[in-house]
Amino acid sequence: MWLVTSGSAEPVHPPRPSAADSLTAEPVDHGGADPLPGSPPRRIRIPAIRVDAPLTGLGLEADGSLAAPSAARRDLAGWYRDGTTPGAVGTAVIAGHVDTATGPAVFYRLGALRRGALIEVTRADGRTAVFTVHAVEVYDADRFPDRLVYGPAPRAELRVITCGGAFSPRTGYQGNVVVFAHLTGVRAAPATLSPTAPDPA
Repeated sequence: MWLVTSGSAEPVHPPRPSAADSLTAEPVDHGGADPLPGSPPRRIRIPAIRVDAPLTGLGLEADGSLAAPSAARRDLAGWYRDGTTPGAVGTAVIAGHVDTATGPAVFYRLGALRRGALIEVTRADGRTAVFTVHAVEVYDADRFPDRLVYGPAPRAELRVITCGGAFSPRTGYQGNVVVFAHLTGVRAAPATLSPTAPDPA
């Protein structure tokens, strides 16, 4: 499965990933964190590219491709609700538009991310799963490596996907930008304070 949408009628030239940030570049050890139990994600933040967006659940289209979030909300991203939840063991998937007919959308600058950037996913259990980017790639749609992107992982990993690559005014973007990240930290939910008990009389 992969995300393909036509985008706006005219290209708006979103940034493309750098070869220095690819999977084949010299690896950097960003460490890791213990995985979390499953819990639906609520919001994604990517400070380096100023993303702070709500998340909605996504299913599959009839052809097996990942459905896209509603184009009516350019700020909305989505997560594959039948797969791994972000922070749990496995490969979680979040997707969003690069642009719509009205201009740049939530993941317009996804291709500008660099290795070492942080991605924060707030979950329904109140915890925030913090991921560190270890690669950014762009793939042509006809050579999309499904197993590499969506295959199982022995640790908590995340893929963030949008349209990218070459642009055709007739058919739209010809590929996808894929960010590869893994869990490196967890922020706990704020403690709930109990009301102070009255002093005994």
